[in-house]
Amino acid sequence: MVPPNSALQSQLSICIFAESALADSLRELLNRDRYLHQAFDAPEQFLQHVTRHRDDIDCLILQNFHFSLNVLNYLYEQEALLPIVIVEPPASNNEQRQADPSTQSPPALTADDGRTTHYLYHTGEVWLLATQLEQIPTAIEQAIARFLNLSFQPAAHDTDQSAASNTAKVHPTPASLRQQQHRLADKLKERLGYLGVYYKRNPRDFFRNLSTAEQEELLHCLREEYREIILNYFLNDYPLNQAIDRLVNQTFFANLSVSQVLEIHMELMDEFAQQLKLEGRSDEILLDYRLALIDIIAHLCEMYRRSIPREDLPYEVFVHGE
Repeated sequence: MVPPNSALQSQLSICIFAESALADSLRELLNRDRYLHQAFDAPEQFLQHVTRHRDDIDCLILQNFHFSLNVLNYLYEQEALLPIVIVEPPASNNEQRQADPSTQSPPALTADDGRTTHYLYHTGEVWLLATQLEQIPTAIEQAIARFLNLSFQPAAHDTDQSAASNTAKVHPTPASLRQQQHRLADKLKERLGYLGVYYKRNPRDFFRNLSTAEQEELLHCLREEYREIILNYFLNDYPLNQAIDRLVNQTFFANLSVSQVLEIHMELMDEFAQQLKLEGRSDEILLDYRLALIDIIAHLCEMYRRSIPREDLPYEVFVHGE
């Protein structure tokens, strides 16, 4: 059933931080039937809006001011990670690059320890020259696709010596990044049927390609979420669908098989059976939780089924620079 406000719901929410001239140009290029946008030219107002409405924003567009690092570092420290397109002045050293947002990279920066880094906010950012603004719709799609493929990484680059302090910087956790990726993916799936972006996964995040420590962390997280679902499965006031969606999303993006989900289920049932035996109770009640397993596997199989690209989606949604 299509909701009555489907026209509004189908819009991408864009937040712009740019001087008025650039913001006006972006407004003209962002068709109102597809984009809902707000623009700010003062960093304080921009940061306040993003931190308050991070769950509603689909993509940021930021002009590369000399103080942009402070703005992006603040968002990073607030764990406000979002897709982003960074617009660079026409006089940039990147001017001779191919005018294609799918291959565009930010200029190299040198960190205090001498290492070279190529990002300001996170490694999924997309860069455009101000002379390439007509490509902003494609750049937004690229930014969303890259963000959904984003792996956890070190802190954002900070070259502002005046911002240095003896206080340890607070960094987003892998869990907080995954949470925001899943939230954005859910919004796109629900509002736009945006399957091309939603199902574009990064093989580097697949379970088989993770380090041993990362595999153990992921499995621990999945077991805990599965345990919570089982313990609350028959409660009326428990947000069951949301919990299952979170579990299935993590499983899907890690490319775990149905058999691995079954293994988690059986391990948990064995644990519960032993506990019931110690308490002198029958473990027949555990048979009821096969419903939870069927529910989760059905959701996961549907995810894999729908991950086959649709022919009516634009090609650029599926292809982006690594």
